[in-house]
Amino acid sequence: MLPLAAESGQGGGTAFILPPLYEIFWAAIVLLLILLVVGRYALPRLYAVLDERARRIQEGLDLADKAEQDQADAEKRAARLVDEARREAARIRDNAQSEAKEIVAQARTDAQAEAAGIVEGAQRQILADKQAAQISLRTDVGMLATTLAERIVGEQLKDTALSERVIDRFLDDLEAMPPVDGVDAAVTTGPASEPAPEEKP
Repeated sequence: MLPLAAESGQGGGTAFILPPLYEIFWAAIVLLLILLVVGRYALPRLYAVLDERARRIQEGLDLADKAEQDQADAEKRAARLVDEARREAARIRDNAQSEAKEIVAQARTDAQAEAAGIVEGAQRQILADKQAAQISLRTDVGMLATTLAERIVGEQLKDTALSERVIDRFLDDLEAMPPVDGVDAAVTTGPASEPAPEEKP
């Protein structure tokens, strides 16, 4: 023990703490080689991995921003489509109401025209029936007047012209009479039968 202590005491205080210089030299050489190997091979791969990871993170952020922008655009597009659909529905409703009004107006016009045609046709038919009735009544009244005149005169009216004049005068007098309320003047044959005897041959 004493010789070892003596040797350590001879080397000084730093010799006990610091390693020898050759060990420091070789340690520095080894460290430098390790740094060179790491800087040559390990650091590029590490930097590549870090760059790839940063690139992927940036792509994820870009995709998130793009998705958010797409969502905002989709919401705007949906809102625009909803507004367009509402305007289109309002336009279709207005057009339907306008068409319904036009259809009702056209149907009313057609109904009025058809009713006017029916009324006109009925009036024509009534006029035709009235004329036919007047002709038939004129013929019947003429025959009745002729028969009555023959009975009054006591002989048959063989003169056709005279018979026609008697009938015409009788009918003229009949038409000239004022109409009775609720009764057509053309059918009042009672009082008009008296002027017939004035035509005596």
